[in-house]
Amino acid sequence: MQPTTSQPITSRKEQILREAALLFARHGFHGVSIVELGAAVGISGPALYRHFPSKEALLARMLVGISERLLAGGTALATDIDDPGELLAALVDFQLDFSVREPELITVQDRDLANLPTPDRRQVRTLQRAYVEIWVDALRRLSPGLSVESARVAAHGAFGLLNSTPHSTSKGSPDRATGMLRRMALAALTDPELDG
Repeated sequence: MQPTTSQPITSRKEQILREAALLFARHGFHGVSIVELGAAVGISGPALYRHFPSKEALLARMLVGISERLLAGGTALATDIDDPGELLAALVDFQLDFSVREPELITVQDRDLANLPTPDRRQVRTLQRAYVEIWVDALRRLSPGLSVESARVAAHGAFGLLNSTPHSTSKGSPDRATGMLRRMALAALTDPELDG
């Protein structure tokens, strides 16, 4: 069974995180007040402090949380799938599933990572690097002559393509766009001249 990056909302804290992601994506971290966050989930602004000590702590939980989920899902795939080609395809599908289901987190990550306190920002980056290395390993097992540096460039290029969904799937036919993004990512990642 393929891991999923999205989870059903089961608590007030998760509801706050989901609504905050939508608001931060729309208006930016600094463009959303505690009062607006509270109103989005039907509580007063100060009541949010029962769930998160600050707006920065909320942002940290959001971005650390998605980084942990991506790493856990990628690790599970790498553990379950031996064939590097199948693993690479599963990783592409996993990342694409995340980017289609939660495009607001991509926007928040891109725009507001710098608003995290330094320790949280370092934790996000550490988790992200570990996730990238799963892709690097799959790419190098698929193409043994591929250098580590080239594999990292390829993985980051694939993320850029797959994470374009906030812009590429919002209009028209999202299924067509995601299918195209999947085919493009796999074609780029399996190009025999990748290290050329």
